[in-house]
Parts: sequence; C-alpha cells; structure tokens
Amino acid sequence: MKRKAAIFILLVLIILSLAGCSNGDRAAGTANNGTNANTEVKTVKIAYLPITHALPLYVENELANENFKNFKLELVKFGSWTELVDALNSGKVDGASMLIELAMKAKEQGIDLKAVALGHRDGNVVVVSKDINKVEDLKGKSFAIPSKLSTHNILLHIMLKNHGLAYNDVNVVELPPPEMAAALAEGRISGYCVAEPFGAKSVAVDKGKTLFESQDLWEGSVCCGLVLRNDFIKNNEAIAEEFIKEYIKAGEKAEAKDETIRDIATKYLKAEEQVLDLSLKWISYENLKLEEKDYNELAEYMVEMGLSENPPKYDEFVDNTFIGKVK
Repeated sequence: MKRKAAIFILLVLIILSLAGCSNGDRAAGTANNGTNANTEVKTVKIAYLPITHALPLYVENELANENFKNFKLELVKFGSWTELVDALNSGKVDGASMLIELAMKAKEQGIDLKAVALGHRDGNVVVVSKDINKVEDLKGKSFAIPSKLSTHNILLHIMLKNHGLAYNDVNVVELPPPEMAAALAEGRISGYCVAEPFGAKSVAVDKGKTLFESQDLWEGSVCCGLVLRNDFIKNNEAIAEEFIKEYIKAGEKAEAKDETIRDIATKYLKAEEQVLDLSLKWISYENLKLEEKDYNELAEYMVEMGLSENPPKYDEFVDNTFIGKVK
C-alpha cells in the first residue's frame, strides 16, 4: 500500500514539473518576442497630400518601413486639405503631414492634436505672370492660395503689407494646388503662392517667374508639419517614438537630395525632372523641430489676420518629447 502511494505521489510531481516547464517556455517566448505570437502588428495610418513638403514621410515609408519593430506604416493619400482634415479629426487616420495652421485651428476647435515635427524649412515661393514686375502690379489682380489657413496666405499678407498694399487690394481666390499653374498660364490669375512642386511647374516651363522666396518675406516661417492625434500618442508611446525617430532620420536623408531621394520624390509627386530640380532647390529638410519663437510668430500673424481668435499655446499644441530623443 505504501509502495502504491509513493508511486502516485511521484507521478503527480512529474506532471506538475512538466506543466511548469511548459508555462515557463510560453513566458519566455512572450518575453523574447515582446508580444504574443497571435498579436497583430499595428498599422499606423498617416494622411498626406502629394507635395514636396511631405518628402520625409515618403522617404521613411520607402526606406524604413520593413525595419519597423512595433508597427507598419500606411500612407493615405488625399486630394484636398478639407478631406484630409476631416479624416484626421474623425480618427480615420492617426496623423497627417499637413498645414500647421489647419492643425492649429482644429486644436482651437477642440480636436486633441499634437505637432511633433516640421515637414520642411522654406520651400514656398510667390509666382507671378510675366507681366508682373513688382508687388504693386498685383493691385486689382487675382492671386491664388490653397487655403486661407495657410502660410501661403500669410506670406501674401506680409508681401502686400511690406509694399503699402492692403489685403483687399488684390482679389484673393482659393484654388486646388494642381490647378494653379494652368490658371496662371491661361491668365485667370496673375500670381499664386502654394506648396511645391506646383510653384516650380510654372517657372520651369517659363510660364511664370519667382517674385519672392519665403525666406525673403518671413525668415523662419512655419508651414507644413507632422501632426498626430494625442490619443494615438498616449496609447502607443513606443510606436510614436519609433515612428518619429525614423521620420527625423528620413528628413536627414531627404536633405541629401541624391538619386535615391529624387526617385522617391518622383514616385509620389509624378513631377518632371526640371520641376523637381527647382522644387528641391528651394526647400530644406534640416532641423525639423518646431521652435517656440517660430510658432509664436505664426500665432501672432493668425490673430492679426483674423484667422484665429485664440490659437493654442505652444506647450498645449507642440510635443517635442520624441524629437528630443533623436540622436
């Protein structure tokens, strides 16, 4: 009887030991992989318009996507800023490369967004028809911008103010960027300011000329930026950090403007070589951190022009947590 009892106890101990090893193996497997094998990799959706100002995003998608540890990147193309903003505000996408002014307005209206990086430096030009030789020649003429809530509109305001003209001395019209070059060539407008490569399209084919580059009117001007929904950041800190880190690295690569970068730009922009050359000449991707001084100057212009009554404070809207970790 004692012999049977001893054998039974031994069998119980063996079974418990095997179960412990199995659980240990599973725990080790989870620790080694950082996630359960059945957990799907998160897809991060970022909205964009096909413009040169979003080039770091294209470069990141092409050169880093296969190396991401925590997520997969999906770029979602839109045809207008209105459609893009609607998708961002409703949570259909996690973030966007977009006009900072549009993001600031959304924040002012209660959408919890964070600007985490810039898209570029400079890269905006005032393009006019061949018969316009000075700013004063634009009086009474039509001038196109992509949106009232844009740096392009603010650059127009600064240019007119610097030359003694009021904003309403010109007929300001909003046009989709792809239509502007044709509108200038057909004489429907006498000038425009817009994201690249649409300015370069007129200049490269000698249908228009450059009156000013953005730094001539407003040094340190802020235009497009990378914006994320704050709920996405809070719920996915590791992913947000990796995404922004690779974005900044992509900006550094974009600044080289070498053959690889030009191939990527051509893929997303469908721009002819001479147009792309000129567009990249005007733009810079160095230092994509949104500085407080530059942001506050932008906010002041928005109030001055009646574009915003209460723009978000820098600390409320700009999150440099992740960009500050990039070495």
